[in-house]
Amino acid sequence: QVQLVESGGGLVQAGGSLGLSCAASGRISRINDMGWYRQAPGKQRELVERITSGATTTYADSVKGRFTISRDNAANAVYLQMNSLKPEDTAVYYCLYSTSAGFVYWGQGTQVTVSS
Repeated sequence: QVQLVESGGGLVQAGGSLGLSCAASGRISRINDMGWYRQAPGKQRELVERITSGATTTYADSVKGRFTISRDNAANAVYLQMNSLKPEDTAVYYCLYSTSAGFVYWGQGTQVTVSS
C-alpha cells in the first residue's frame, strides 16, 4: 500500500521561508508527475506547482518567483521551497504523485500558516 507523507509545514511570519517534503512509503513505480496543491479554508483545492518526470514545471501565477519545486527520482520524493511567504499562502498543502498506470496518490496534508 502506497502512502505519501508530507513534512515541513508550520507557522512562519510573512516574508519568511519554509520547505516542504513529501516521500512515498510502499512500492510505487513509474511516477510521472509529482506536485503540490493547497486548500485554504472555504476554498477549493488548487495547484501550487507540478513537475513532470522530464522536469517540466507548471505553477500557479500567485507563486511565480517565490516557490520552487524539485524532485528526487531515486528517493521518490518531491520538495517545495517556499520563499517570501504571504498570509494568503496559508493553507493545507498536499503532495500528489501520478503514475504511468494511471494511479494518483495524495498525501494527508500539512498545514502552512503565514502570519502578517
